[in-house]
Amino acid sequence: MQRRLLLASPALAAPSWGQSRSIRLIVPFAAGGSADQTARMMAEPVGLALGQTMVVENRPGGGATLGAQMVARAAPDGLTLLYGTPGPQIINPHLMRSLPYDPVADFAPVVSVKRAPNLLCVHPAVPAANVAELIALARARPGALAFASSGVGASSHLAGEMLKYLAGVDMLHVPYRGSGPGTTELIAGSVQMSIDTLSITLPHAREGRLRALGVSTPTRSPLVPAIPAIAETLPGFDASPFNYIAAPAGTPAATIARLNAGFNQVLGDPAFRARMAALGEEPIGGTAEELAVTIAAESTRWRDVIRAANIRAE
Repeated sequence: MQRRLLLASPALAAPSWGQSRSIRLIVPFAAGGSADQTARMMAEPVGLALGQTMVVENRPGGGATLGAQMVARAAPDGLTLLYGTPGPQIINPHLMRSLPYDPVADFAPVVSVKRAPNLLCVHPAVPAANVAELIALARARPGALAFASSGVGASSHLAGEMLKYLAGVDMLHVPYRGSGPGTTELIAGSVQMSIDTLSITLPHAREGRLRALGVSTPTRSPLVPAIPAIAETLPGFDASPFNYIAAPAGTPAATIARLNAGFNQVLGDPAFRARMAALGEEPIGGTAEELAVTIAAESTRWRDVIRAANIRAE
């Protein structure tokens, strides 16, 4: 695949920054998570497409703010990039009282990478066969249903809060230290539902340990087309972790365009897309301008949910 990517667009392979210097892709989380995994999958083929070496650096801490700050303060030369998740520019500005960077002015969008659909699952004992019945149950029993998340401010937490916000229901949030423990407790019946990572929850749903009611994308996911979108019952529901690439503000437009082309070349490759699909993820791609619009829209949407739930970072 890498050889095919390199040969497909020889113009990209001509170095623009000097081959002696590597492009650093900063992941603001510890190694081993979904963001780190995708970043490492992309680094080598994107580097080949650009004629540069691309290395992944993990800079965890501060709810992704430390890694984001490093990129915000880096030279705007295209050699330091942020692997962005919802935290740095979309969620943290509304979740945290202060940030060590400006979430808008300090970054230049490059390209959208992926959405990872979450799956709304309930314990089999919950008397709800679909999203409408779950909402009716929550309205009939205010505060009686508990939903698990992988932690305060995590995508699984915010997805549950969005469900509460749009449906006008009261449910109890129970945070765990990661999706794994939360799913284990859901299977055990300690909590009644979760809206969490597809790749973790779907195998349990297929084995009957959980009941899948809906995906968190605005429309049905091609990864699980038989499962309805939550939005089919609750219009406006969209709670899928969104990942992207950003550069420091002031990076020249020509450099942004070159980077965008390199990432799009890889994200459009059928073999690479198949690898992402196997992980329960949907690649995106597109222009830097489209990414800027998406970030702004996501920020506004989650601001309303966070304010309604009065969530603050711990």
